[in-house]
Amino acid sequence: MSASAVHSLWTMAADPVDKIGAPKIEYGQLSPTLIVIGAAVVGVLIEAFVPRKSRYYIQLFVSVVALAAAFAAVVGLAARGFGTTKAQIAAMGAIAVDGPALFLQGTILLAGLVAVFTFAERRLDPVAHGNRVDSFVAQAGSVPGSEGEQAATKAGFTTTEVFPLALFAIGGMLVFPAANDLLTLFIALEVFSLPLYLLCALARRKRLMSQEAAVKYFLLGAFASAFTLFGIALLYGYAGSVSYATIANVVEGNVTTVDPALADTMGNDALLLIGVAMVVMGLLFKVGAVPFHMWTPDVYQGAPTPVTGFMAAATKVAAFGALLRLLYVVLPGLRWDWRPVMWGIAIITMLGGAIVAITQTDIKRLLAYSSIAHAGFILAGVIATTPDGVSSVLFYLAAYSFVTIGAFAVVTLVRDAGGEATHLSKWAGLGRRSPLVAAVFAVFLLAFAGIPLTSGFTGKFAVFKAAAEGGAGALVVVGVLSSAIAAFFYIRVIVLMFFSEPKADGPTVAVPSPLTMTAIGVGVAVTLVLGVAPQYFLDLAGQAGVFVR
Repeated sequence: MSASAVHSLWTMAADPVDKIGAPKIEYGQLSPTLIVIGAAVVGVLIEAFVPRKSRYYIQLFVSVVALAAAFAAVVGLAARGFGTTKAQIAAMGAIAVDGPALFLQGTILLAGLVAVFTFAERRLDPVAHGNRVDSFVAQAGSVPGSEGEQAATKAGFTTTEVFPLALFAIGGMLVFPAANDLLTLFIALEVFSLPLYLLCALARRKRLMSQEAAVKYFLLGAFASAFTLFGIALLYGYAGSVSYATIANVVEGNVTTVDPALADTMGNDALLLIGVAMVVMGLLFKVGAVPFHMWTPDVYQGAPTPVTGFMAAATKVAAFGALLRLLYVVLPGLRWDWRPVMWGIAIITMLGGAIVAITQTDIKRLLAYSSIAHAGFILAGVIATTPDGVSSVLFYLAAYSFVTIGAFAVVTLVRDAGGEATHLSKWAGLGRRSPLVAAVFAVFLLAFAGIPLTSGFTGKFAVFKAAAEGGAGALVVVGVLSSAIAAFFYIRVIVLMFFSEPKADGPTVAVPSPLTMTAIGVGVAVTLVLGVAPQYFLDLAGQAGVFVR
């Protein structure tokens, strides 16, 4: 072959027509996520290069600054109109920057910030070997009860990796409700799930139970992820694209050009229905809806309590955001197919969570079943399929997340010789031992029960009103009944705390540092403000309730 022939081949191969274009990324609009992921990477470098003594303070500082900066970025974007008039699709169609995305990102960042305070708490356990200890194991890689673990505890090691792990999880959660194509959705799901599987295994006390919780969560989570991925593959076969807008157009029949390679499968309704069922199943798993809830009580009970609070609040916000976007943006044309199924799931979730919670004897398991019942209440708003449905769900998620973190923060304070005293019998008479802590916990329980003048009442009222106006009146009746059942076990705990005799060998209430006090204080403040004067926040959720397509 002559040199000129090779040269001509080479020039043909390098023809500029088929160049892969550089991606166009709107860094400003993606700044909240980029700040958090960047800080998480910095956190990993701190673990590698900073001496062990200084890591805790530097990690805490980096985490708090990053979350505050990311929240400021969200507020800035909202102030510049990206939640309303300038809402658009960024990052070449992968991420939506619109009202629901910014509202949920703001909620996740604030909840994450409050949760990081509970992660950093180091005053609850007695000082061990001259070192303050937190809720996390001294050395994650050591076998429970082994010499290695004892040596690590004696040396005063602490697992400061929890901060970058939390930041990675928050980064994934920020992308999840804003994802505008199915691949971005799946990657975000994995980015926030994997750190959570790790965080669940890191409890200082009851390590075997903590590791068991992590393994259960990981195995069931892997199943759910596999279902989601298979559903994404089927939807791609159905629509020839993973983009939300394209799938919505194919569902509604507004397609002009068909890729010949996909001509046989495109528009095949079996692919659509099975694919949607599988993707929604993965999201319902994350939300903790019945019958995909089996991991919730075990994982909530076994994980370190600060992680449980973080997971219960932030994961729900992210997963419901993604579910709303999927049902309202991609599948409005399929409403008659998914609504009856969601009706059934909402009803069994509300009743299942409320009824099983009555039988619980452990406070963390009780809160886990309560969170399942709340998932059912929020689904009632999702089913409304009206703009009010979206805004009521946004408001409920914001109200619920702070109450949850606050409640789990209070659980960390009640301790006996074995660590946290989570058995309900230990809480008897707590109101006489420590009236303030019991009163704060009672406020959170009343908010969960939806008693007037708490954020829980406003949230439930908004969701049920939207459901009733959206033609789901029967669902509201079931919701009110489940609320009444749920109120029974919340009020039972309040009665136990204030009207029982304290036991002589009962638990003590630890005095926390300002970090946990802040977390609990924020929870109480949000609960009362959203209960007494919710209008501004309801309006904010109303303005933020419009998805960009």
